[in-house]
Amino acid sequence: MTAEDDQTTDPDHRAGTATTADSAPSRRGRVAAFFDLDKTVIAKSSTFVFSKPFFAQGLLNRRAVLESSYAHFLFLLSGADHDQMERMREHLTKMCAGWDVEQVKSIVAETLHELVDPLIYAEAADLIADHKIRGHDVVIVSASGEEMVGPIAEVLGASHTAATRMVVEDGKYTGEVEFYCYGEGKVEAIEKLAAAEGYDLSRCYAYSDSVTDLPMLGAVGHPTAVNPDRNLRREATARGWPVLTFSNPVSLWARFQSPSSTTLAATAAVGLSAVLAGAISYRLLRRRR
Repeated sequence: MTAEDDQTTDPDHRAGTATTADSAPSRRGRVAAFFDLDKTVIAKSSTFVFSKPFFAQGLLNRRAVLESSYAHFLFLLSGADHDQMERMREHLTKMCAGWDVEQVKSIVAETLHELVDPLIYAEAADLIADHKIRGHDVVIVSASGEEMVGPIAEVLGASHTAATRMVVEDGKYTGEVEFYCYGEGKVEAIEKLAAAEGYDLSRCYAYSDSVTDLPMLGAVGHPTAVNPDRNLRREATARGWPVLTFSNPVSLWARFQSPSSTTLAATAAVGLSAVLAGAISYRLLRRRR
């Protein structure tokens, strides 16, 4: 993991806020770290990961699998802009109309360890572990469906999730969206969660790879671009946000059993207070080896 950006921060937006909060935590709200999922925590699109077992179970036909593979290739190559995300949403919602919800949940549960576990970025696992040791809640926020995001978040040890919800009638998807956890929708979700859990968003953290998540990143005091697409990299540079590169997908269980020194490197990218907390976390993690 590499800090590629200038670590100087806007005192009104980031470092000053965190320092004040750390000196008087009793007068401020709780802290959460909001993580996008695809290309931020896992190395592939979570929707694409399950396309093979969905095909095997008869939910997808061969053409749909090929279209999914092509869309995933473009996603990995250059990310997705707003128009592409909208087209993807329309395609996926139409495709899943009539699917049995319990069947989808069963497929995800049966294949989760085999398909997702090897795709977790080691750097992301370390960063999540560090936030948890520092007493922060971890929240996975994703445009993918809640039936896929929820189990992945549970494996990661997340406190909460925010994901896209589909309309369900008689146990089947209708093909309509109840809540789209994308763009401003992510902000709506985290603000609702902040109100319920007492989070002070000025003290909170957010991590994402996509320029479409600018609203979420801008809603917290400590935004960080992870594996950013070209447009997000440009915005992060202009705003003085840290930029991290996650490049080492490995088994999640292996990483949590033996966290590496990248925990300290990750926290060093988000300000002086995070460096101090990260140093303590690293020593604690070393003792657990």
